[in-house]
Amino acid sequence: MLLDGEGWREFFDAFERDAWRFEAQPTYTMPKEQENVARFLRGEAKPANHNVRWHERVKEYVDSGRTIGRVRVVRQPLTDYQRYQFAWGIPGNIKAGEDIRILDVSQGDYGLPLTGRDWWMFDETCIAHLNFRPDGTQINREVYEGDPAPYREWKRIALEYAVSFEEYVKGLDL
Repeated sequence: MLLDGEGWREFFDAFERDAWRFEAQPTYTMPKEQENVARFLRGEAKPANHNVRWHERVKEYVDSGRTIGRVRVVRQPLTDYQRYQFAWGIPGNIKAGEDIRILDVSQGDYGLPLTGRDWWMFDETCIAHLNFRPDGTQINREVYEGDPAPYREWKRIALEYAVSFEEYVKGLDL
């Protein structure tokens, strides 16, 4: 089943305990972000309301007793998009209550599925695939109807080898 618009929002918001993302694209080509990425690359200041709607959602989840997190997969050198994300996006997401860890796969993939697909796992049982073109443009989102056990194992591996965002960015020149 494909998920879009309000259907995606309702599906996402229905989790009861935890939402967790495996985020592996080197670049995301999101139309709403393109101007901010360009601003970042030009060295401009981050807008005061950057990503405020996501931060409000994260705070609502956390305030209701739910958790939200992700592992962001990277390879060195970081892409321009990843540098933008690290400088402008992730710090605010963490401040809002999201647990974000970084997994550098420059030396190996740890047996993880680095295939052009990201995914969200909700309450350890429900999976939503996020499918992308090689340029980072999202194709679609779809409910995965199969066994969630491999996803739980991939999550376990990703969390085992990932480090906190704060630890990873020490000494990086963003």
